[in-house]
Amino acid sequence: MHVTQSQVERACADALARFPFRGYFDPALGGHQGIVRTVARYLPPGSRLLDFGAGAADKTAPLAALGYRCTAIDDLSDEWHQRGNARKRILDFARGMGIEYLTSLDELQADEKFDMLMLHDVLEELHDSPRHLLIGLLERVREGGYLFVTVPNHVNLRKRIAVLRGRTNNPRYEVYYWYPGLRWRGPVREYTRGDCEALARALDLEVVELTGAHHMLGQVPPRIRRAYRAVSRLMPGTRDTWSMVARKPVGWAPKRDLDDEELRQVTGLTSWDEVTG
Repeated sequence: MHVTQSQVERACADALARFPFRGYFDPALGGHQGIVRTVARYLPPGSRLLDFGAGAADKTAPLAALGYRCTAIDDLSDEWHQRGNARKRILDFARGMGIEYLTSLDELQADEKFDMLMLHDVLEELHDSPRHLLIGLLERVREGGYLFVTVPNHVNLRKRIAVLRGRTNNPRYEVYYWYPGLRWRGPVREYTRGDCEALARALDLEVVELTGAHHMLGQVPPRIRRAYRAVSRLMPGTRDTWSMVARKPVGWAPKRDLDDEELRQVTGLTSWDEVTG
């Protein structure tokens, strides 16, 4: 079944109309519509999607509105999730959109299989290697199914300009320093195109789409947004987000760990004790 642009727009409008937090996202800026169009290029409505790190389910909801069978997973432990009734409102919204929302991987049925695994703005916030997490999640994807990830572009145009002006390309330091609790839940490692390609190789996946996308236009001042779009149209690698779709092959058998020789060859790590004797 071909999904039309008008269907995409209606699905995003439906999700926005029901969404409990006004001003949280704006489909008119294109990011949410782009995610829906990407999924629809590879899978028809009715396919099973697993959205890990779904947060407020704002990216899951338009897909559910189109008829995709969506399961979302998030521990809902970000600082703002804990304030007021935010957590309950998210879960109620997801339920109303027909999304199965889980707060732990342990809640997944052992034999459940999905057509696509999605992680949107998740990988950059992991403090540890994503290796074991992604392999475990991809085991839930059927052979021939897909991994769809979006990650902030570490060298996007807006950040390059900020650095040239002597400003940080990280979140405001005050937000990082005063973040409640003992663990920072924000960007740790952002990605380049080469990082995305390396991730797919390490996971033994076939990249079928890797492109720059606009998911954070709201952070660009409206007065320069048109110029920003024009420049990034000529140089897609300067857009704010990398969007990658990779296929899980038949007979998928990812390498879970490297032996010592492989580790040194791949990473270049050196034991200085051995060097100095």
